[in-house]
Amino acid sequence: MQGKSSFCAVLRLAAVAFAMLGAGLSVPSAAQDDDGWELDPFARVEAGVVTSESSDREDELIIVGDGGYLRGQVGVELKDERTTFRLEADRIQVERFGNATGRERYDRDRFTASVEQEFGEDWAVRLQGRVYDDLVTVESPDTDEVQVSVRIEYQPVLEHRVRATVTWRDREYADTAGPGGTASEGEGLRVDVEYRHRIGRYHYVNVDLRAEEIDSDNPDRAYTRESASLSYTHPITDDLRVRPAIEVRHTEFEGRMTPGGTPRDDTQFVPEVEFLWWPGDWRIEAEAKYIVSTSNDPLREREGYRLSLSIGYVF
Repeated sequence: MQGKSSFCAVLRLAAVAFAMLGAGLSVPSAAQDDDGWELDPFARVEAGVVTSESSDREDELIIVGDGGYLRGQVGVELKDERTTFRLEADRIQVERFGNATGRERYDRDRFTASVEQEFGEDWAVRLQGRVYDDLVTVESPDTDEVQVSVRIEYQPVLEHRVRATVTWRDREYADTAGPGGTASEGEGLRVDVEYRHRIGRYHYVNVDLRAEEIDSDNPDRAYTRESASLSYTHPITDDLRVRPAIEVRHTEFEGRMTPGGTPRDDTQFVPEVEFLWWPGDWRIEAEAKYIVSTSNDPLREREGYRLSLSIGYVF
């Protein structure tokens, strides 16, 4: 979806990004050498395939989600020992195969600018702005989004790290449900808390908690969601890791009514396992999920699998 608000948001984010980089680049070259400033460009290309299928209890309604994608990412970091400025552009092109249901194709663009500052040995704060174009969200298959976030990190020792992130999101949807037939809009807060216990190199236990909401004048777009996940990353070799995980998500759509006249209430239970093989600059990842969905709307009582494989290269 391409709109005036998204275009203006990109310009605003670009202005902030160049101001941030300008602040870093204005340091004299001699001071850059003395203080250890480093300019680090980076890039990544990736291709992947996904196959998924879900059905209701009686196998009467089967949804197929086979497809493939291409992804490209470019960016640059300017950093010294305690401060990091980062600019990044990321694009994904998705194609659905055969009898896959949903949108046949979509392209998602993302632009990010951030600055992270360390305070002492234990604390760090990151400020980030991000713009999405044509994002698939829980409430809409075509969304433009502008978000700003603040993340606070506390790591007193290498083995224990806690992060808390607060994100404000402003969304515009590709519909005509707004005033005078314009696109409808939504906005809301998201709060994330993450704890990571490091056992060894590439050997972690992660606990992630999230609460979020979107308020909108369009009743089909408003929702609240809470989720919790637990994952364990274990190194098999220097290049190969396995990551089993489990996640529970609860979502309530206040404006979407069930046949019984109550707001739709969904819960998803998602066990998964992921293999990450990173030989050198290659990134080869395979993931298998089984998704069980329960709901007070009989049409949303579903379960099925999702398998994915991706091959990437970093520069």
